[in-house]
Amino acid sequence: MKKYALKAVASILLTASLTGCIGQMATSGMVMKFNLSVVDNRYGRAGLYLLMSPVYGLAATADLFIFNSIEFWTGTNPISGKSPAVADTPMNAIIKINNKLSKELRTAPIKLSSASVKQIDDNTLEMSVSYLDGSSQILRGEKEAEGVKFYLDNEFITSVSFDEMNSYVASRV
Repeated sequence: MKKYALKAVASILLTASLTGCIGQMATSGMVMKFNLSVVDNRYGRAGLYLLMSPVYGLAATADLFIFNSIEFWTGTNPISGKSPAVADTPMNAIIKINNKLSKELRTAPIKLSSASVKQIDDNTLEMSVSYLDGSSQILRGEKEAEGVKFYLDNEFITSVSFDEMNSYVASRV
């Protein structure tokens, strides 16, 4: 009888804790806020994120199974407060390096509005890329006897042999 009661209580607690998977993630938010306040650059923040990954894992686990459950059942998160969800959120950072970097290194490096690939013929593929600033480029690959030649806006940029491509693919597996 005691085993049955223990299993029932464990089942109820487990079920109740699983209801908290969605919530403010306030503990994780506190860790993220710390990360964002240390450095003002997206790449620095990404590096710090990697170094702090065990802390993020513990914080997320606590949020998912404890604090979000309390928030679910009481309507109030015991940790409180939401944090920014993206690495580019402006903060009053301790280490300021954005003012020493070009604007290209402060945000996502490529801002595409659209990209499409079409087959021109049996030996040619063409990728059209449009950027948010209104500019566009065309990357074309032309298959030849020993490899592929690549052109950007009709200007030759490189060629790659089939052996080089096969070696690359083999190294990625």
